[in-house]
Amino acid sequence: METLRNILPYLEVVFAILTVTGVLLQQSEAGLGGAFGMDAAGTGFHTKRGAEKVLFIATIVIAVLFVANSVTILLVR
Repeated sequence: METLRNILPYLEVVFAILTVTGVLLQQSEAGLGGAFGMDAAGTGFHTKRGAEKVLFIATIVIAVLFVANSVTILLVR
């Protein structure tokens, strides 16, 4: 149990860095239209494909792991 207590804070930092990196690497929509779901051409939503979709899903998974790790840290103490 002591080993787990020592490892969890380091995992928290790793998950935080990976989450921030994943969010920053995602394509941002330019202009105010991006806030309302419009792409640059004004045609509306676009489908994520390939690497963009993998990065999107990976960011969600890492964020969930970050939250689970945070809860675990609270429960272990």
